Amino acid sequence: MDIARLASLVLCAALATATGPWLSPEDAPPAREDSLAVDDASPASDADPAEVLEAPQVARADAAPEIVGAIVRRLEVRHTALPERERLALAQTIVREARRHDLEPDLVLAVIEVESAGYHLAVSHVGAMGLMQLLPATGEEVAARLGIDWNGPDTLFDPTKNVQLGTAYLKQLSDRYDGDVGIALAAYNWGPGRIDRRLRSGDTVPSRYIEQVMRAYDRNELPVSRSS
Repeated sequence: MDIARLASLVLCAALATATGPWLSPEDAPPAREDSLAVDDASPASDADPAEVLEAPQVARADAAPEIVGAIVRRLEVRHTALPERERLALAQTIVREARRHDLEPDLVLAVIEVESAGYHLAVSHVGAMGLMQLLPATGEEVAARLGIDWNGPDTLFDPTKNVQLGTAYLKQLSDRYDGDVGIALAAYNWGPGRIDRRLRSGDTVPSRYIEQVMRAYDRNELPVSRSS
């Protein structure tokens, strides 16, 4: 993927101003995503539909220690509310789960940034919870599929489980849309049912959320060059 071209597209897109980098928890953008079968809530973004941009989808090569260290350094100055030991565990989880699902670690980090500003106890106005802002119904569904212990909605406040579930859900959506991570990101924010209806009717999908994630992604470039 031509990153320079992607950056140009992001900068030139005529969209409403997106959320700035690493806002405080109370200013983090509300976000939500539906289960694959249910789609009955309002999207977090009210931007007009626009074209979907390219998004990264291939995991990087090795160098996990360098990537983990870079993520830890970023988390140190963010609103994680996590002690040092847990920030390290979170960074390791991001790298591990991104690679497990063939996604780039800094794409996962970008989603966390936009969804919760890195605050693991974040709750949106529609009830999405934790770092990757999953609805409890979605979290429970994905946990059952992956065999992850589910102890009620508060499970989503566990940073490790939240990233496991959120990354798996993003990959699930990517597979649903034939590897198009841009559409998967829109579905993560708006809900797949709503995005499916737009696609069936020939409409473009809303891209404000995609823009927000991609700006964060560009800021979050971690060690080792990205796959093209």
